[in-house]
Amino acid sequence: MASSYPNKPTTVLIVEDEAVIRLELKSRLAEMGLTVLVADDADEAIALLEIHPEITVLFTDIRMAGSMDGVRLAHQAFRRWPPIKIIVTSGLTPVDLTTLPDDSLFLPKPYPPEDLASALTQVIHVGRPHTTGGRLQARA
Repeated sequence: MASSYPNKPTTVLIVEDEAVIRLELKSRLAEMGLTVLVADDADEAIALLEIHPEITVLFTDIRMAGSMDGVRLAHQAFRRWPPIKIIVTSGLTPVDLTTLPDDSLFLPKPYPPEDLASALTQVIHVGRPHTTGGRLQARA
């Protein structure tokens, strides 16, 4: 598959504690032409964010083991690395969007590949997520 993001080099950090989902996401995003780093919990994600300033998108699940959940990780990343774009995902319903950082995007699980691509396009190309009327939900 040709790169979907040829003019904008992008590094995405995936934070997902389920190995199968993490590997599938890594493969899908790499096929889209993105550089992908992975972490299985928030502590590993923070360590990667500290040494990889090229990370432009944080894609995190909410529920995971470790010292903090994905919502807390999203807030910490938003405060410490303000240019970062954030996509939060979960199979939990309902998720209160007011608990997410401003300008983050929520992508409910399970999501088809086209919703994943749409979410990434919104945060990478548009810069500020927006509600599409579909499954994607923005926190503005």
